[in-house]
Amino acid sequence: MIVEMAKNASREQVDHVVERAEFLGFEVQLNFGTEKTVVAILGSETGKTSTDIFAVLPGVESVSRVMKPYKLASREFNPRSTVVNVRGVEIGGPRVVVIAGPCAVENEQRLMDTASAVKACGAAVVRGGAFKPRTSPFSFQGLEKDALKMLSRVRTKLGIPVVTEVVDIENILIVAKHADILQVGARNMQNFALLKELSKLNHPILLKRGLSATVTEWLTAADYLLAEGNNQVILCERGIRTFEDSVRFSMDLSSIGVIKRFSHLPVIVDPSHAAGHSAFVPSLAKAAVAAGADGLLIEVHPNPEEALVDGLQSLNFPTFEKLMAELKPIAEAVGRSI
Repeated sequence: MIVEMAKNASREQVDHVVERAEFLGFEVQLNFGTEKTVVAILGSETGKTSTDIFAVLPGVESVSRVMKPYKLASREFNPRSTVVNVRGVEIGGPRVVVIAGPCAVENEQRLMDTASAVKACGAAVVRGGAFKPRTSPFSFQGLEKDALKMLSRVRTKLGIPVVTEVVDIENILIVAKHADILQVGARNMQNFALLKELSKLNHPILLKRGLSATVTEWLTAADYLLAEGNNQVILCERGIRTFEDSVRFSMDLSSIGVIKRFSHLPVIVDPSHAAGHSAFVPSLAKAAVAAGADGLLIEVHPNPEEALVDGLQSLNFPTFEKLMAELKPIAEAVGRSI
């Protein structure tokens, strides 16, 4: 249930709505907008509660039910698009933010070289995997805590934000110490215990879409992150599993438009994991920008042939530089910049 307060509603009137909701056993989330305050009333029994209970309260302008399973990620709760600020980099604003780097951190020099190269080409955030949840237990699992320290040194030396994946609850705090954005991988999209703990942080969270998840399931997972008041959530479309086998995953570019219509959260696209091959990454990246994505997450490696993880889908430096140049006119055509 969404309670919209009048523009001139006082804080006392907002508190009165909150008190009434809590008295009835509901949870409450507040969105203090520039013009008005919106109160989200959450609970399994809200559908059995008359909207009149809140409509009659002083300062209330309107009360409506959100019929979708997701509440806090919906535009009913927040009509204004959310912009996530990561150390001065705005994701969801007019700039299409490019996040680039290796799939996995392999050594410090190679990470530093890659971060320097992608930054010089216009990337605003560096990515690098420290903990790598792999399909096979015999594959490279990442350098873990050593990789986090390397990412932290790159951040300090180059003055650029970094993003890396957190795969379990016990490592949340150490990952948050070294990374500016914490990524939830596709396989953990519905790891609700992990999402609940991450929701307690005041830290940007990048939530990847699950391999077989619908947009509704994806946004409902985002609600878990938003539930404790952390509104710094970024969605990442990375392709879904279909019957098509010519690429690694089928890139669902239609999800960008759906997200923009029904949710206030920014959405970026990972063309590398969808393509599975570097030859297809540029075309998917261009299509994503044209479709309205707020950013891109691209795997770049100085020598993909030597990469320990996902070398086949990684761009080398010249190819990444060429792609960045080709993306600029596309972004300008849709009223944005790179």
